[in-house]
Amino acid sequence: MTSRDFASVGDTAVTAWFGDGFARLHPMLQDIHRDGGRLHGSVTLRFGRGLAGALGRWLARNVGIPDVAGEHRLDVEVSHGASAMSWNRCFDGTHRVHSKFRPEGHWPDGRWLETSGSAEFAMTVDVIDGGWHWRVVGMRLRGVRLPLWLLPRSAAGKRVEAGKYRFVVGFSLPILGEVLSYSGLLDLDTALP
Repeated sequence: MTSRDFASVGDTAVTAWFGDGFARLHPMLQDIHRDGGRLHGSVTLRFGRGLAGALGRWLARNVGIPDVAGEHRLDVEVSHGASAMSWNRCFDGTHRVHSKFRPEGHWPDGRWLETSGSAEFAMTVDVIDGGWHWRVVGMRLRGVRLPLWLLPRSAAGKRVEAGKYRFVVGFSLPILGEVLSYSGLLDLDTALP
């Protein structure tokens, strides 16, 4: 048996899912995924052109993201339990997006199920240079599984850059290109109690 076969008392869903691989994350990413925290900063929101941009704005409105490109304030609260991780994002103090992440299996072969509104994403995690990079491997929209060829391509993850948290979330579609993306550097306000 390995250390990941039994979750230790006080483990979060993330530490239990990663097991010994948790140490591969940058120490600041370890902190926020062990203790939780509040982050804030500015992100740049972009939309594609033409039909891709129209789809991006539609998607933004449906998940709670602003549908106007440019700079936006982003506040994020990250919290953990033994069986799930929650992310509460607030753009400009008015647009709220709540995501719940439930683990399946263990790293590196396991995955996370993110539920946000009517969408559910199945994602694996690649750890590259201490950063956490999501890779979408499945999606359901209003309970209907989308075929692999229809899945949006994603560039999503977090890493530490100059003592801050760099967040990147982006989606593109075959042929159409970029649909929407946002990225920026966020500061840690506080760890959660």
